[in-house]
Amino acid sequence: MPAPPAARAKGSSFYAAMRILPREQREAMYLVYDMCRAVDDVADEGGTSAQRLAELGRWREDLEALYAGGAPGRFAPVAPVVRRYGLRQEDFAALLDGMTMDAQADIRAPDMATLDLYCDRVASAVGRLSNPIFGIGGADSPALAHHLGRALQLTNILRDIDEDAGLGRLYLPREALEAAGIASRDPVEVAAHPALAKACEPVIARARNHFREAAAVVARLPRAATRAPRLMGAVYARLLDGMEARGFAPPRTRVRPGRLTLIGLLLRHGLF
Repeated sequence: MPAPPAARAKGSSFYAAMRILPREQREAMYLVYDMCRAVDDVADEGGTSAQRLAELGRWREDLEALYAGGAPGRFAPVAPVVRRYGLRQEDFAALLDGMTMDAQADIRAPDMATLDLYCDRVASAVGRLSNPIFGIGGADSPALAHHLGRALQLTNILRDIDEDAGLGRLYLPREALEAAGIASRDPVEVAAHPALAKACEPVIARARNHFREAAAVVARLPRAATRAPRLMGAVYARLLDGMEARGFAPPRTRVRPGRLTLIGLLLRHGLF
C-alpha cells in the first residue's frame, strides 16, 4: 500500500516547511507533493526509457481527462485541490515535461539554457502550483516561483552530484565544466575531477542570485502567506552555505543543517 502523503514527505525540509501551514493548506500541499514524488519515481525508477515514457504518457492522458471533466485517474487524489485552488493544467504539464527530459535519456552536462528550462519544469512549475495554495497571487506569484524554484533546484543539483553520478546523470552545465577545464562528460569522472569545485562556482553564484531575487519578491508579499516559501528558502540557503564551506573535493560528506539551526529557522520564519 502506498504511503500517505505526509509519510512520504516526513523527514524532508519540505515536510518541516509545510507543517507550519494551516491544516487545509498543509494537506493540500502534501497531496501535491505526493503527486510530484510519484511522477519523479516514474522518471527515475520506472524501468526502461520506453517504459518510463509510456507511463508518463498515461499521466498526461489522465491530466487531460481531469481538466476535461473526465475520470482523473492518477490525478484523482489532487483533483479536489485543483478545483479548490484553481491550479493550472499547464503547470502540471510542465512538470511532466521535466520528468520526460529525465526519462528520455540520462541528462549529461546540458547547456545552461537547457538546464534553466529543466529547472523551470521540475521546480518552478511546482512553485506555480504551490503559490495558490499558500495564498500568493498577483504579478509577484510567477516571479517568486521562477526564482525560488531555480534556487532550490540548483542547490539540489550541487548536493546530489554523487547520487546523480550513480544514476548516470550529470546536471552541471556544459559551460561551467568547460570553464573549469573539464573535458569529460562522464558523471563519475566529473564527480572525481580535481577541478570540480571550479565548475560548481558559477552554479553557486547563480543559485545565490535566485535566492536574492526570491527574497526581494517575498519582501513585497504579505508575511503570513510566505511563511512556507521563506522557510524553504532559508533552509536551502543554509545548505548552500554549508556545501560551499565544505568544498567539493572528494570524498564529500553530505551537508545537512543542524537541528538547532532548523529550529531557529522554524521559529524565525514559521512562528514569528
